[in-house]
Amino acid sequence: MAKTNPAQFIQQTRAEVSKVVWPTRREVLLTTGMVFALSAVAALFFSLVDLIFRNGLQAIFTYFG
Repeated sequence: MAKTNPAQFIQQTRAEVSKVVWPTRREVLLTTGMVFALSAVAALFFSLVDLIFRNGLQAIFTYFG
């Protein structure tokens, strides 16, 4: 692997950073909203599953207890 000096490294790094396509403000807000919405849906789903398991186990323990 060829070694590069610090000046070449900085030049190559700047060249690569200039190729990055940054998201627009609208895209950032849209994806952030989707993350919050899907997190809420996942939290609701797992809360309901937990409630079902808890009630089921409580019924089983009450029946056999």
